[in-house]
Amino acid sequence: MTDPLGGTIPPRRVVPPPAITSRPGAEPRTHDGAPRDVGVVIVAAGRGTRVGGEELKQFRWVAGRPMLLHSVQTFMARPDVALVVVVLPKSHAADPPPWLFQCDIDRLLVSVGGRERSESVANGLEDMPDEVRTVLIHDAARPLVPDDMIERVVASARDGHAVVPALPVVDTLKEVADDGTVARTVDRARLWRIQTPQGFPRDLIMRAHGEARRAQRTFTDDAGLCEWLGIPVRVVRGSERALKITDESDFARAEALSILQE
Repeated sequence: MTDPLGGTIPPRRVVPPPAITSRPGAEPRTHDGAPRDVGVVIVAAGRGTRVGGEELKQFRWVAGRPMLLHSVQTFMARPDVALVVVVLPKSHAADPPPWLFQCDIDRLLVSVGGRERSESVANGLEDMPDEVRTVLIHDAARPLVPDDMIERVVASARDGHAVVPALPVVDTLKEVADDGTVARTVDRARLWRIQTPQGFPRDLIMRAHGEARRAQRTFTDDAGLCEWLGIPVRVVRGSERALKITDESDFARAEALSILQE
């Protein structure tokens, strides 16, 4: 298939979906009997332009592994995860980096990103198998997310909530005018720094993305989409380890955090 510009359109699904081995009508379960009902969408479709260089930011090595591989392996290590969908740029989705397949390929699927983040997430959601009841949406730029934080998000989402991990703002905040002078001090008492993964009941987040598509709205995170629809969003405690790698200095911070964990 070709697009209107004459380029080749890669298939959205380049890794086969996982086979379901449980008896018909039964919910897939882990070895200890817990449900395997969590699906993860890892958004890795950006170009990382603020870091610079030709290599995609999410493919650069940090703390001993490619950035994206950290997140994939962290979620794969959870027995309740049925599928991890990695959303890559169109230019890389048909030929993912070989190190990605160090993971459990029976629980791995690669999907093609869209023009906007919302479209990339929606593509990943469409690939979720039927047994998934809880969805986590994670930014690949946060490679060191700890499992105890993931567990807090999963627990709240399983209770039916849209949920985000976050940390309270501890710095003094100033609103600055266009001329570079301070306009006012902002009250930080109720301000939190939002992280990922964000968690949702599957039906809720699928409905929310459907509404956004019909309204032709895009959002920088999925909690913002829920807020737009009037859906309450719960907050659970995040982690300083779940930092977002945005520019070059953040790579050094991630390396330091990784060493401190050892």
